[in-house]
Amino acid sequence: MRKAVSILAPALLLTLAACATPFKADVSRFQQMPAPQGQTFTVKAADPVNEGGIEFGQYAAMVSAEMTKAGYIPAAAGSTADFTVKLGYGVDEGKERTVVYDDPFYDPFWGYGRYGFGRGYYRPYVVRTPRGARYVYGWHDPFLYGPGFGRGYDVRSYTVYTSGIDMKIERTDTGERLFEGKAEAKSRSNRLPYLVPNLVTAMFTGFPGNSGETVRISVAPEDGGKKK
Repeated sequence: MRKAVSILAPALLLTLAACATPFKADVSRFQQMPAPQGQTFTVKAADPVNEGGIEFGQYAAMVSAEMTKAGYIPAAAGSTADFTVKLGYGVDEGKERTVVYDDPFYDPFWGYGRYGFGRGYYRPYVVRTPRGARYVYGWHDPFLYGPGFGRGYDVRSYTVYTSGIDMKIERTDTGERLFEGKAEAKSRSNRLPYLVPNLVTAMFTGFPGNSGETVRISVAPEDGGKKK
């Protein structure tokens, strides 16, 4: 029983860690933003196709709320804003990833080595390559011992998506660039309604930031930590 618990415990801890994993984004910012002194702003779509869209409107409202928190003021309808905030966003088509790992519940050689109990056994080390996974051969090798001995290895494939937002702030009258920022994340989700709000939160964490610095921002997961 103790042995079973010792095997199950690491797997359980890995599962809990995965559930509690926050959203992580790499954020790069270049800025010469003036201190907030009543300047007004408006949010526009970087891609004119998105301008006026309902989806963009939701993301623009999030950016507007963050700008307001930073001390700037939304421009009144029909008035000319001091700053124009341009927002772009997107997610790629994803890339396939393959993971090969030893199944802890099937290990015919565990504890039994060529030279007696607990000796002569090594788990193979998995190396990632553009063509998939390769093994640095150990004593227990699924390729060396054939399909019958490879049952303990599980191969799983999944898709990783890269998403990002691009934000620029300019003086409306002169076009002078005051802020350039990018936030990028890799995840197994390609849902923009989930990704963009997290990326906006990351972008405005510590806004406007140190010019030229790239930082890793962690955002608390949605729905009490449920994995996306």
